[in-house]
Amino acid sequence: MSENSTANGRTPVDFWFDPLCPWAWMTSRWMLEVEKVRDVEVHWHVMSLAVLNEDKLDDLPDEYRDLLENKAWGPVRVVVAAQQKHGDKVVGPLYTALGTRFHNKGEGPTREAVIGALTDVGLPAELAEYADSDAYDTELRASHKEGIDKVGQEVGTPVIAVPGADGEQIAFFGPVVTPAPKGEEAAKLWDGTLLVASIPGFYEIKRTRTQGPIFD
Repeated sequence: MSENSTANGRTPVDFWFDPLCPWAWMTSRWMLEVEKVRDVEVHWHVMSLAVLNEDKLDDLPDEYRDLLENKAWGPVRVVVAAQQKHGDKVVGPLYTALGTRFHNKGEGPTREAVIGALTDVGLPAELAEYADSDAYDTELRASHKEGIDKVGQEVGTPVIAVPGADGEQIAFFGPVVTPAPKGEEAAKLWDGTLLVASIPGFYEIKRTRTQGPIFD
C-alpha cells in the first residue's frame, strides 16, 4: 500500500474542525461532496477555537471572547466524549448532525441542539453532560495539537491534511469557500488542492472575503 492511499485504495484526507465554525462547516460539506466524485476517504478530527485562542482572549472583541469562553467548549467536548466512548466512526456523523442544527437550521450551539444532534445519530443524550466536563480535555487538546502541529499557529479552522508529492502529509488552513461546491466543481477544487500540495514550498493563496457562509 502506498503512502498516498488507504487499505481500500482511496486517497486519505485528515480534516480538523470545530463544529462552531461556519467556514469549517462549508469546507466539510465540500469534502463530503468530494467523496462522491473522487476516490477519497475523510478522517474527522476535533480542533478547538477555544484552545486556539485561549492565550489571546484579552485581545479579542467582547462578543467573540464571550463566544469562546461560554459556548465553544461544549460542542467539541461532546464530540470527543462520543469518540472516546463509541469510536472514531461516530465523529463524522455527529459533526454533520451538529452542524446541520447549528448552521443550516439556525439553532446555534445550544444544549437543546446538542441533545438533538446526539439523538439524530443514535447516540445517548447523556453525552451532552460532557459539555460542562473537562474529563476528556486531554484527548481534546491532543487532537487539536495534532492538527495545529501539521499546519502551524497562524491559522484557524478548518485544517485539512492531504498527501504531498512524496506521500508525506501537507496540511493547509481551508480551503475557505461559499457555498460548498458540488459535483464537478467540487472535484476541480479538490484536484487543485492536491496540485498545490504537490508543489514544494507552496504556502498560501488568499483574498478578502466579500461574502458570508451560504448554507444550502
